[in-house]
Amino acid sequence: MRAGPAGNLWRHPDFLRLWVGQTVSSVGSVITREALPLTAILVLDAQPGELGILAAAGALPALLIGLFAGVWVDRVRRKPLMIGADLGRALILATIPAAAVAGILRMEWLMTAAFLAGGLTVVFNVAYATYLPSLVRPDQLVEGNSKLGVSDSLAEITGSAAGGALVQAITAPLAILADALSFVVSAISLAGIRTAEAQPRPETTGTWLSEARAGVTTVRDDPRLRSLVGASASFYLFSGFFGALYDLYALRYLAITPAVLGLLVASGGVGALLGAAATGSAVRRWGYGRVLVVAFAAKGLAGFLVPLAAAPGAGAVALLLAAQLFGDFALSMYFVAAISLRQAVAPPAKLGRVNATTEFIEQGIAPLGLLAGGVLGQWLGPRFALSLGAAGSVLGTGWLLFLLRNGRSAPEPNPNPHL
Repeated sequence: MRAGPAGNLWRHPDFLRLWVGQTVSSVGSVITREALPLTAILVLDAQPGELGILAAAGALPALLIGLFAGVWVDRVRRKPLMIGADLGRALILATIPAAAVAGILRMEWLMTAAFLAGGLTVVFNVAYATYLPSLVRPDQLVEGNSKLGVSDSLAEITGSAAGGALVQAITAPLAILADALSFVVSAISLAGIRTAEAQPRPETTGTWLSEARAGVTTVRDDPRLRSLVGASASFYLFSGFFGALYDLYALRYLAITPAVLGLLVASGGVGALLGAAATGSAVRRWGYGRVLVVAFAAKGLAGFLVPLAAAPGAGAVALLLAAQLFGDFALSMYFVAAISLRQAVAPPAKLGRVNATTEFIEQGIAPLGLLAGGVLGQWLGPRFALSLGAAGSVLGTGWLLFLLRNGRSAPEPNPNPHL
């Protein structure tokens, strides 16, 4: 059953089941993001090198299986795949508190669990982004992604605080149990969706490698998809400068306390929530092209507010607060519009592989940005390196100018389109 006119997804029972499940599971995932390294530190006395391996273990599956996850998603029904991924993650994560209570938890298992859960997360994310178009009408994609983006923002705001409180109240390993339970809730919500999902009919029956390559070729050959992935890759590259240097710059150069820094980061979640909520009306009024270009450029320009904070004091805090609020508002708007456009223009039979290719490129380039940011920060100083990161983000807007010059190439969700 699909909803009526655009704007009525809150009255779409199956979409609500998807939204509720994803909201609960996103909050749980943020809790685990906080609790997993704390388990390594507080319970297993992990060293810096071990923490690095733990972080890499969770990220590595995106590079190892990301493209092939897209092939799998394009071959089978997505809902059972998502339910299986949810239940698998619940089982894997539940072993961590169980092992901790039994006194047998080891760093090797923590790394293995992060790797296995990370692999299932890759499969779920690709299936999830491919499933939505089968649940709602094309003119409801922006609204649906906007509401799901609100879920992610709520998770960022509440999950971090809940994670810290749970770690303090019941210990880090038991806090991870909350995430395991959240995946069970998500699986139950997905199982309750009644909208029939057609069996995908792959365009080819080649090898997994050839089909994965077809997804990469589709992104490369479609100028709209190429523009989106180029812009997103630019963002992940240059945002790595901030990922590597932001905390250091705020704490050491601006003398901001950890508590204030935490509030600043949380304020970004508020901005992201507002941006996700505003995307639908913005795209209906101005079209995909203008929203994507303006939002992406605004995110880059907001980045300049961080190095503009040159000395400790209230002014520096105000600049960082503005950077978080406006930057995450714009970024959330960009990503909601980008995934909606990708779902609208990608060939349905290849949407899973298109989503997987996008994720593969984004996750593959992100570590390079972190490395480059750290090296340049050491060489040129954090303030100058952060300025380069902001400049690179603004220049990345050039990838999206095609969508302004070629208005007919981007579909519109409203009956009177204009780019």
